[in-house]
Amino acid sequence: MIKHLISLFILLILLLSGCKSGGAQAEKLAEVNGEVLYLESFKAILSEDGLAGLTPEQKRRFTEDWVNLTLLAQSADEQKLDQDPAVKERLAYAQKKVKANALISARLQQTKISEDQLFSYFRIHQVDFQRPMLAYSIQRIALPDKLSAENVFQQINQGLDFVQALRRYSTEDLRAQNGMMGFVEPISADSLFWKAAQGLESMELGIVSQKDLWYVFRYTESKESVHEPSFEDHRAEIKDRILKEKQSEIYQELLREIKSKNKQIYYY
Repeated sequence: MIKHLISLFILLILLLSGCKSGGAQAEKLAEVNGEVLYLESFKAILSEDGLAGLTPEQKRRFTEDWVNLTLLAQSADEQKLDQDPAVKERLAYAQKKVKANALISARLQQTKISEDQLFSYFRIHQVDFQRPMLAYSIQRIALPDKLSAENVFQQINQGLDFVQALRRYSTEDLRAQNGMMGFVEPISADSLFWKAAQGLESMELGIVSQKDLWYVFRYTESKESVHEPSFEDHRAEIKDRILKEKQSEIYQELLREIKSKNKQIYYY
């Protein structure tokens, strides 16, 4: 709980700069007593890739967290708690952490990972990637656009039965089979659904787009795939692992560079 509050606290510091600068065309996500959360603030925090990976429910929770935190922060301001020396020190420390992480992230983005590095990592850690892969039985609702998909997604999360939503909204013939695609494999024509299902629990909702349609989907069961794991199946995971390992290297490298230019460092 404490870690969650600290994360939200730092998040508020990051968002405050974006909440004051929305232009006339900026998309608002929430507003609390004149303080606005803009879509651009979302993008600044999560990046385009991170934002694209969020489900509508996760976006809603993020927005609700911001509203709750803003209400608490505004109340603290009214009580002038922001003038407390200890609070000022914690704010200053949180800002330093944000700036330091931004510096490390900027250097990390400049890091290029070659095909040889990826494949070498795969060979060295091959045992980690030999676990059986799963196939997923996918049930889906086809919709004409993203807005419709997010609307149906939200209705189901609020209690609408998945099959009822499918019969009411799905625009494809597969509706006659209750939207059941059967089992999808990593190398099948529907591998997009397989990749998306990997990040979900059984019966948890997801959204994907394919060929100008959007789909709200879930997997109802899984089984071991006959497909043998390969380098390509784990490419994204390998890249993430390498980048995480390089974060520590970059941290030490930056410190060496900066300390070599800053001689006035004293410990008392």
